[in-house]
Amino acid sequence: MTAWFRIAPLAVLASLAGVADVSAHPHVFVDAKAELVFDRSGAITAVRNIWQFDQAFTEYAIQGLDANNDGKLSDDELKPLADINVKSLKEYAFFTYLTAGDTEARFEPPKEYWLEFHGGRLTLFFTLPIEKPFAVTRPATLEVFDPEYFVAFDFVKDRPLTLDAAPARCRAAFHPPAELDAQTMATLASIPVDQHDLPPDLVNAAASLANHFTVTC
Repeated sequence: MTAWFRIAPLAVLASLAGVADVSAHPHVFVDAKAELVFDRSGAITAVRNIWQFDQAFTEYAIQGLDANNDGKLSDDELKPLADINVKSLKEYAFFTYLTAGDTEARFEPPKEYWLEFHGGRLTLFFTLPIEKPFAVTRPATLEVFDPEYFVAFDFVKDRPLTLDAAPARCRAAFHPPAELDAQTMATLASIPVDQHDLPPDLVNAAASLANHFTVTC
């Protein structure tokens, strides 16, 4: 199973409690947090993502994972799914983009990642190391979003971004996504679950739904 949150069969999604309209984009909902990790020179060295998936998708994703039928999901039982998550996300650039002007950070594959299951929801933790320390000599922008709007990201209101070991002068500002007009939302909602690519005229609309942070030092 690859691209795990994009290939859920329509029949399975339709059977999940809480899914009101499986034909509508988006199909997966994520409550997110992010952290930017700095080194001693004041450069960014990694992005940590914390993504909690909605309950309906969680119910689909964890089917068959409780191998010993004890009603719990251990770290060992969750690890294969975490491995699939990270492998699949690489194809989509981890939905994470860090830029400063025309310069874009290049991420290495995560080595630190895991899944937790609490309160009926899965949470994915993973750290994206940057190939070369990313100096914040001009404003940097961190964006987290799915360009195809299959997955909707909603950042938590309480500390959506943390600056880890950043110089005291560094500041971050959160810019939530713009709201789309009713017609565009209706068009997005009409796209079936088995259509992963958006029509060209909707690509820019989906891009406006990006969560982004501006970081200055």
